[in-house]
Amino acid sequence: MNNARWIVVTTINPPTETVRRLVDLCPEWQILVVGDRKTPPDWHYPGVRFLSVDEQKTLNFALAESSPYNHYARKNLGYLYAIAHGAEVLLETDDDNLPYDWYPGSVTPEVLARRVESTGWQNVYRHFSTARIWPRGFPLELVNESLRTDSSLSAPSAQNCAIQQFLADENPDVDAVYRLTAEGDIFFRGEDIALESGSWCPFNSQNTLWWPEAFTYLYLPCSATFRMTDIWRSFVAQVCLYASGGRLAFRGANMFQRRNDHSLIRDFADEVSGYLNNMAIMEKLSRLQLAGFDPAHQLYACYEEMTTAGYLRPEELQLARFWLDDLHSARNSALASREGTPLLR
Repeated sequence: MNNARWIVVTTINPPTETVRRLVDLCPEWQILVVGDRKTPPDWHYPGVRFLSVDEQKTLNFALAESSPYNHYARKNLGYLYAIAHGAEVLLETDDDNLPYDWYPGSVTPEVLARRVESTGWQNVYRHFSTARIWPRGFPLELVNESLRTDSSLSAPSAQNCAIQQFLADENPDVDAVYRLTAEGDIFFRGEDIALESGSWCPFNSQNTLWWPEAFTYLYLPCSATFRMTDIWRSFVAQVCLYASGGRLAFRGANMFQRRNDHSLIRDFADEVSGYLNNMAIMEKLSRLQLAGFDPAHQLYACYEEMTTAGYLRPEELQLARFWLDDLHSARNSALASREGTPLLR
């Protein structure tokens, strides 16, 4: 088992077809499933490391006790566990995204991509589909404009991208407004796209590759709603990544989604905070002066801004501090393990 490559999944279900296919297709990856209180307590599948709620409590992480239960942000403990055990690349997904036979495909920090040369909000889905579609988290007030406007793209070239969002066919990650008003499967086609400072597009946790220089930005805010936690994380991650000269890639589909049962009206309610605030949040974050600071300082400054503005609850700042402390411990544990003296089991 390769401790350098990890796939992190959360679930409240028994082992799904996604889990079975990941095991079959990714023998060189360590697959980690993070449980929550709704997850069957006897969850087990050969070749998968399951991190139960009871085991999470035994870890030397402050977030294990402080993170809310029955919330997607429990996934933070999976990131920390993987990093503590030597992860050098993280690939995250959900239990209703089924990998194609070639999954995960090319896994390298350097991507042959066309760089978006326009600034401002970018509806990246438009580069992969002619359908009237936009990614979850994209400002609704800009959807029509984004579908009328073509962004300028560079010729393909090698781009170093520490965060890479792969797409998902059939039922991709879109918001409840889209799902309540449109039908039909979507299949994405097109060349990989890279964004850099000045260009914004939400990305999600559905099918995303992270390299070590971006690990600090993995943190999912615990006081955001289930449907906004990964989207608002993506805003923070972009601001911080760009401040350090990094780029974000959107890549073609290597999965297709057979979506778990959802109440679309409940999803809509969970997304209202985003519909109302996504543009304002990005405007506030993009005004922060983060260049030259280390990733921990960048991350904390972003969450301080979001809590001060009232988008997140005040306790989010303490949880962000716990994340940074736990991440430091996880990295020390990985280093100690390489030297033969592991700190975490």
